Amino acid sequence: MMYDHADKACELFAGGLNCAQSVFVAFCDVTGMDRDLAVRLSSSFGGGMGRMREVCGACSAMFMIAGILYGPGEGFSHEDKAAHYKLIQELASRFRKNHDTIICRDLLKELSVTSTPEPEKRTEQYYKVRPCVRFVRTAAEILDSYLEENPPAFSTRS
Repeated sequence: MMYDHADKACELFAGGLNCAQSVFVAFCDVTGMDRDLAVRLSSSFGGGMGRMREVCGACSAMFMIAGILYGPGEGFSHEDKAAHYKLIQELASRFRKNHDTIICRDLLKELSVTSTPEPEKRTEQYYKVRPCVRFVRTAAEILDSYLEENPPAFSTRS
């Protein structure tokens, strides 16, 4: 089954959603998550978690989607938890291969960014200089590739 969520995630980012929301919402067709709930749930992870510039929001969304689709759920064993953490580390490693890091402040080191809670206005200039759409695309492509290689047992996609 072919997955292609990267363009959708980039469109959502260009439409004003933050990096985490863009990736998380793009995969609602696979996770079965209600769009409004997905937007709200992922809202806190933009800008490296509330603009604290920690883990990239696109990566956080990728990890949350992996949890929905591959997470061990209730009654998990130690081995189940270890296998899931291995998956998350694999997804992070794939992201690092493209961008060297999963840390927002390091991804944005060429820009003068702050950790203030005030988000930047989404202007034409913002989109010209902001590299985040590349990170959104990378996260969606990595997850699509992983889904192809490892079809999830849980999915609402037919």
